[in-house]
Amino acid sequence: MFKRLVATLFILLINSFAFAEYFDYSKYYNQLTIKSPKAIIYDADSGDIIFQKKANEKSSIASLTKLMTAMVLIDSNLDLNEKVKITKKDQDRIKGTKSRLWLGSELTRKELLSIALIASDNRAASALSNSYPGGKKAFVQAMNVKAKQLGMVDTSFADPTGLDKNNISTAIDLVKMTQAAQQYPIIRELSTSSYYEAYIKNKKIRLNYNNTNLLVRQGLWDIDISKTGYIREAGKCLIMQTKVMDKPIIMVFLKSYGKYTRTADAKRVKKWLENVHMQANLASK
Repeated sequence: MFKRLVATLFILLINSFAFAEYFDYSKYYNQLTIKSPKAIIYDADSGDIIFQKKANEKSSIASLTKLMTAMVLIDSNLDLNEKVKITKKDQDRIKGTKSRLWLGSELTRKELLSIALIASDNRAASALSNSYPGGKKAFVQAMNVKAKQLGMVDTSFADPTGLDKNNISTAIDLVKMTQAAQQYPIIRELSTSSYYEAYIKNKKIRLNYNNTNLLVRQGLWDIDISKTGYIREAGKCLIMQTKVMDKPIIMVFLKSYGKYTRTADAKRVKKWLENVHMQANLASK
């Protein structure tokens, strides 16, 4: 009796692995609506592409760039507790965007990294790059070297903030960047923090920042890593790794233009994945 039970459980286990390995999501594509013009849904465990839409087409990526900025900074082994001053070099000369980080403000690299990843502040990202040996030019070169090392063959960076429309990538390449960023605990921690408070001692001001990802702010999802982005040429963008039914799923949405399209797409994908597996489980009984 015991041997028969063990044999039965073994067969069920093998079948479950086979189901996971050979599951054909394409049969259920007619039940999925993704409104973002470019997207990819990727199973980070199996390495399978669950769904893709123009995933090989190049696009400006706006502040999704800041995940690469964070990796290059951490790889440099510069002291994250060393203070960096905001200077005129950090003002946005490309789009003219503003920042609450006044000129002359002094913050540690970790504080600047927090503000760059949580609130997507461009002046913070710029200051980090200017504090790098060789300055911003050398920093951008290091970003491109890192991209090549990660196999991001259709990616190039022109600046560390994402304001430059010439920061180009594809949804598939951004999966690689997300997987790499996932290996850095501090990036996971900061990019998924809903809120950050910075105190700028030399200016005697306290600044509060909220995460730019609505799904992070709501706190209802199990999100491992996250970054949003927007400039006119890139549209509204979102990359994140989240858990759906305890599976790590990477979602990339590019060129969205509706106010909530990218987060609505993420919600539709999550619901679709849950429904697909429920239907498949029912059909197998």
